[in-house]
Amino acid sequence: MFRKILIANRGEIACRVIDTCRRMGVGTVAVYSDADARARHVAMADEAVWIGGARPAESYLRADAIIAAAQATGAEAIHPGYGFLSENPEFVEAVEAAGLVFIGPSAAAIRAMGLKDAAKALMEEAGVPVVPGYHGANQDPEHLAGAADAIGYPVLIKAVAGGGGKGMRRVDAPERFMEALESAKGEAATAFGNDAVLIEKYVEKPRHIEVQVFGDGARAVHLFERDCSLQRRHQKVIEEAPAPGMTAEMRAAMGQAAVRAAEAIGYSGAGTVEFIVDGARGLRPDGFWFMEMNTRLQVEHPVTEAITGVDLVEWQLRVAAGEDLPLRQDELAIDGHAFEARLYAEDVPKGFLPATGVLRHLRFPEGARAETGVRAGDEISPWYDPMIAKIIVYGPTRAVALRKLDAALAGCQVAGSVTNLGFLRALAGHAGFAAGDVDTGLIERDLAGLAAVPVASSRVRALAAMGALGLTGEAGPVEGFTLWAPLRRSVMLRGEGEGFAVAVEVLPGGAARVTLGDVAQEVVRDGAGWRVDGAPVAAEVVALEGSVAVFHGDGHVFEVVDPLAVAAAAGGGAGRIEAPMPGLVKAVFVGPGDAVSAGDRLAVLEAMKMEHALTAGRDGIVAEVLVEAGAQVEAGAALIVLEEGEP
Repeated sequence: MFRKILIANRGEIACRVIDTCRRMGVGTVAVYSDADARARHVAMADEAVWIGGARPAESYLRADAIIAAAQATGAEAIHPGYGFLSENPEFVEAVEAAGLVFIGPSAAAIRAMGLKDAAKALMEEAGVPVVPGYHGANQDPEHLAGAADAIGYPVLIKAVAGGGGKGMRRVDAPERFMEALESAKGEAATAFGNDAVLIEKYVEKPRHIEVQVFGDGARAVHLFERDCSLQRRHQKVIEEAPAPGMTAEMRAAMGQAAVRAAEAIGYSGAGTVEFIVDGARGLRPDGFWFMEMNTRLQVEHPVTEAITGVDLVEWQLRVAAGEDLPLRQDELAIDGHAFEARLYAEDVPKGFLPATGVLRHLRFPEGARAETGVRAGDEISPWYDPMIAKIIVYGPTRAVALRKLDAALAGCQVAGSVTNLGFLRALAGHAGFAAGDVDTGLIERDLAGLAAVPVASSRVRALAAMGALGLTGEAGPVEGFTLWAPLRRSVMLRGEGEGFAVAVEVLPGGAARVTLGDVAQEVVRDGAGWRVDGAPVAAEVVALEGSVAVFHGDGHVFEVVDPLAVAAAAGGGAGRIEAPMPGLVKAVFVGPGDAVSAGDRLAVLEAMKMEHALTAGRDGIVAEVLVEAGAQVEAGAALIVLEEGEP
């Protein structure tokens, strides 16, 4: 076994690898950028080496700096995590040329699966079913359009070198094909440096089911399946294992196909074979097709660990160190059910835009596995993926595990950035999801309800007022009296799109009368917790600088308004196009004097390697263009100004 390894990654996956290394007695070396100097993974590792600037290209994508750090610290091997250089065959070769061990598959195996079109051809040769489509080299737009016509709409345009939903577009009709193709190619070129695409038949009720495989370079085993059908913008939101509705016959067929795929390329280490499954008529052995293979550890690997009792990172280390596969196929079995929810800093009502901010309060629930790379006080920066944590739960049955998932999400406390926590809770409580009736279109169909922002009740607002005034402790019997009258104070709060005034009057015995509009409630905090009008309220109130958070199933954060502050004038409205997040202006499509209609694309902003179209909120004339392509802008920066006019 290795004495010391370097982890060529950051965030929660670096912390996850360190956890296993600690248990195994393996020393760890972290690498970090300027933005991550005080990051959790740096604090956890035995050693840490600075490798460059905040941009990934200046740090986590610098193979030379990472290898030099491993050599300087005496590390014997490099664990790539996922993302960054984890599926870069040139990095694997450079690691091995430096006399180090790459904890993962060979460069040849990564190359074999790196391009989707070549991988599909290889899988056909290995007897693995593939989706009907065009995977050829001819990238002429007219040829691709003809291929789409032959396959039959709807079709899916996918970047050949893609992943994470980047460079992927669904097209429902021929007249929309060319615009979607141009957009997909542009995003693919930005994310991967390769704008080649393939065309596939779009399965009408698709499920995304993947199989965890593990190989030693000669033979492989599978550790059963995960269902990752709950997706938005082709990115996974909640994953589970095993897949609901799975039959023993289909599980065996998918597992055997995944093992054939791994053994066909001499795979070593942890990998995932992803299948698109036709869920229209139930799960059938003839209704699944190969999509791609991820030649690395997956974000959602903990659900497989939960139902098999296997530590996949330990297996990675052991096999990379020259040991045999720890278990045979007949020694692996499924026990129970597990879910993983991805908690992100993102603005759900604004289309899941990535968010930033300082995590001023952060607490995870007991009874759940929380994998995270951040702590309270850490900043969610614009440079990297805005994941806060993965929340994993396990139960003996799917129903029990789902109840535990809802309880775990209700117990998460985050303040300092907007998150998708309310969305995750709504999804966990979705009737179709609870019944196991899942497919990749579920979220999109019910997005309006799932993305609705939870509205704080009057009880929650009353507790927020108590927190804003510092009245969160147990009160004494005479607290609150000034001379002969009860102390009465008021506070202005703003949250959930509105401001409101609350009056708080402390009563004899330590209770308080909290008045909001026409509603008055009696609030008291005693040894048992909060009570409102005599009823217990399981809530936690956290006072922050300039705001107060109330965690009561959902989290609600209210700004404490300075009564002397002058209300700022509303900025520009629909006539002012602002950057919804920090990012790079990829393109500007209009100039001063141009007439535009509501919904027209005005510019494209790139953030987190994704492209976001900025559109006109109303008809008008472009008065000013304040940026040009290539400019880096902050959230809220004015980009384009419209004036009234006929398009």
